[in-house]
Amino acid sequence: MRLTKTAALALPFILATTPWLTFNSQAGELDASVTQALPALERLYLDLHQHPELSYREQATGKRMAGELKQLGFEVTEEFGGHGVVGIFNNGAGPVVMIRADIDALPVTEETGKPYASTVTALDADNKRVGVMHACGHDIHMTSLIGTAQQLLKHRAQWQGTLMLVAQPAEEVGGGAKAMLKQGLFSRFPTPDQILGLHVSAAIPAGKVGIVSGYALANVDSVDISIKGKGGHGAYPQLTIDPVVLAARTVLALQTIASREVSPLEPNVVTVGSIHGGAKHNIISDEVKLQLTLRSYNPKVREQQIAAIKRISRGIAISAGLPEELMPVVYVHEDETIPSTYNDPLLAARVKASIEAELGAAQVLEVPPVMAGEDFGLYGRTQEQLPITLFWLGGVAPAAYAASQASGESLPSLHSSKFAPDYPLTISTGVRAMSRSAMDLFNAAR
Repeated sequence: MRLTKTAALALPFILATTPWLTFNSQAGELDASVTQALPALERLYLDLHQHPELSYREQATGKRMAGELKQLGFEVTEEFGGHGVVGIFNNGAGPVVMIRADIDALPVTEETGKPYASTVTALDADNKRVGVMHACGHDIHMTSLIGTAQQLLKHRAQWQGTLMLVAQPAEEVGGGAKAMLKQGLFSRFPTPDQILGLHVSAAIPAGKVGIVSGYALANVDSVDISIKGKGGHGAYPQLTIDPVVLAARTVLALQTIASREVSPLEPNVVTVGSIHGGAKHNIISDEVKLQLTLRSYNPKVREQQIAAIKRISRGIAISAGLPEELMPVVYVHEDETIPSTYNDPLLAARVKASIEAELGAAQVLEVPPVMAGEDFGLYGRTQEQLPITLFWLGGVAPAAYAASQASGESLPSLHSSKFAPDYPLTISTGVRAMSRSAMDLFNAAR
């Protein structure tokens, strides 16, 4: 008998978090199956790694993902929300579980020294020739998605429901999830009961997984401030209103948002990442431009940050005697805004229990939230308020991690040109963790 979504969520918590009741007919069955599939998955990973594509240009990558899913028997929709792909596999009555992987790469020239390093170059948005690299692990994400699809179909006699796989474009620029949702991801296709994702970590050893309950990743906003002034000769500052001085005052004043305006119990960051103004030593310019990144978890804190930036920059301009027509212009790039990722606590607990049952409790870490951004959070911000959970997949070679811990020397971070995950172990762990989690979610409602 199939339960409704409400009834399924109301089941005793012990049933929802005892995955060994549903998929453990043979000890190590999934481990052995993934090991058998790993050589082909490694070849897929290397091909994806060596053929990265920038955001909004992932045409070949999307076709590759679509082809892999078609071969497995999925009903595939291509070019969705850009070069995105949606694969549906109906396996009888049961819940709808969606798994998402992102597919775009970064404008980074790879410096790992690996024999399989990317040598791809492309023209960026400014028409400059740049290197292209999967420096954020999206090649691992895609490979894990295909590996999970393989395992779930291979073991489809052991679960019921609808599996929905999403290969999402343009995550790095915050536009992919928006585009897919705008095109009708949850109206043209089944609305998921749960949504899962994973992200490679450059701070966790391969073979381990990190779980966060609640806020996992941050709200992210890009903000431009154009600070006006009255220019003139540097030798006669009394005849000017210097926007460089106003900009300096503004940068310092913005730091009081976090330290004096937002509650100390609410994590938030206001960073001025770029400041440009003037052209010559002895000329006071008419304008200085600032570029900021804002981070927070609570949506109300995000609103507080933006309101404070507008008030502070305007107040400093007024104090300098600037007229209304020369008030600062604050522009929030709403098209690039990314909401925080909130891991549904009940779903996160279920996923944690599933992965512990598959990998062992010692391989699952409870990790703190980070101030990085991920548009995965948008899938949980729809009208239905769908439960989502994204877990961290350790990617650092265990020996390199141990050496870093011993020496105190930092490891290459995500987005680094030197980031090179231990891909065989990382992929194997990702496929096992995601397959087991999805299997248990399908069976929790049975």
